[in-house]
Amino acid sequence: MIQRIQTFYLLLVTLLAGVVPFFVNLWVVNDNVLFFAKDEITISVVFYVIAALALLTIFLFKKRQNQFVVNRVNMIFNLFLLGFFVYRSLNLSGETAVSEKGIGMLIPVFSIVFLVLANRAIKKDEDLVKSVDRLR
Repeated sequence: MIQRIQTFYLLLVTLLAGVVPFFVNLWVVNDNVLFFAKDEITISVVFYVIAALALLTIFLFKKRQNQFVVNRVNMIFNLFLLGFFVYRSLNLSGETAVSEKGIGMLIPVFSIVFLVLANRAIKKDEDLVKSVDRLR
């Protein structure tokens, strides 16, 4: 059902991945140039895939097992993006000063947290349906 709490969590993931990275900087490059997700196509595509998967998961409300699996795949994409951000922040070439990381680098972390909460709510719904089926 669309009015469930997991829908709220998945909408938050959709907004976090689909809108926020294009307005919040990910990090600051040398000479105080802000780096956004729209500056690199691969990062933009991964953010759009994460948002699309979260939106797709909302409309799979009749198939809770598929919802659960798509959320797991979405978590893998978020972990991939987080790993890329960590690698990128530790290996900025030619940098002698300490680089400044933006708040946008935490978007995958927040997305993973909301996806875990959504999976927990989906699991709770699935257990409730199974318990009702046992009583019949």
